[in-house]
Amino acid sequence: MIPKFDKVHRRFKLNGNSYSHDALKDVAYSYIKEGEPFEKVIGNFVADWLDHNNFIKTRTSGSTGKPKTIEVKKQAMVNSAIATGDYFNISPGDKALLCLPLESIAGKMMLVRAMMLGLELDIVSPSKFPSFDNYKAYDFSAMIPTQLYNSIERVNNIKTIIIGGAPVPIHLLKRIQNIQATVYETFGMTETVSHIAVRQLNHLQGGEQSNVFKLLPNIIISQDDRGCLVINAPKLNDETIVTNDVVNIIGDNEFEWLGRYDNVINSGGVKLYPEAIEAKLQPEINQRFLVASKTDKELGEKLIMVLEGERFDIPETVFKGLDKYEKPKEMLFIPKFVETVSGKVQREKTLDLL
Repeated sequence: MIPKFDKVHRRFKLNGNSYSHDALKDVAYSYIKEGEPFEKVIGNFVADWLDHNNFIKTRTSGSTGKPKTIEVKKQAMVNSAIATGDYFNISPGDKALLCLPLESIAGKMMLVRAMMLGLELDIVSPSKFPSFDNYKAYDFSAMIPTQLYNSIERVNNIKTIIIGGAPVPIHLLKRIQNIQATVYETFGMTETVSHIAVRQLNHLQGGEQSNVFKLLPNIIISQDDRGCLVINAPKLNDETIVTNDVVNIIGDNEFEWLGRYDNVINSGGVKLYPEAIEAKLQPEINQRFLVASKTDKELGEKLIMVLEGERFDIPETVFKGLDKYEKPKEMLFIPKFVETVSGKVQREKTLDLL
């Protein structure tokens, strides 16, 4: 039986306390009236969740176009929680940690999973340096890469961690190989009610990394004429979702992410995907960088590399894994990249600094 959004699982606990449906309303109002700023956001969300509407209003991240406010059906959020629970074998009574802000769909879904699946949820302030009990065993948590990086010595008490909000940098990817927690990168957006696919980042057989994402249950994917991902997820959204993410579909339930259509570079008639080139270069370069383009009379667009920090000489061996068209023709340096709150590099604003 799939639970309805107007019910709260009897095993659900919030910061160690059990609450009925009505008692949870009192907690929400207490948070709104007396809580810290992040608790007020939680209180408002819980109050909205327990009202008579069948939807939640939230902001999109821009994966399918310009950011906007949309209505997400509560039952779709429940269905998403069930899919995640099934994929990661989450059971009633499992302990979960919420350290994400509830302004994001990722934060909202952690709380919905707890209420619907009967988890014992601990909530802490959504800081870049999350303060949680690193002696308490947790079964499940979600973080942004910055949080995981800053907590890397303290997450061995967490069984499963999902990461979203920004790509996982190579220096973090290397460090998580030796921790006990199993870490997954997620793929999703507000329109799909959090993630619809994941890829495991550590504890892999043979130790080999894969760029392939595996779909959660009840998700069907295809491509449009641009090569962009099209998502059909009737339990999450009544409409077919057309993204701006260029992918390579592998079989019925896997795909490789190549990059954003918005960022595709046409250099002399050759289409180049900056994110795919960056993925090839990441193991060779220790500092942050991005691949972009600038106007060129001959090629139309010329491939460039922009690096963060002091200027230095880059050896030719760094580019040995690239195709001949993928090698940047110019190197530029910027003292500091522009970031989002989650630590994701803002490409356009960073390039504007040039």
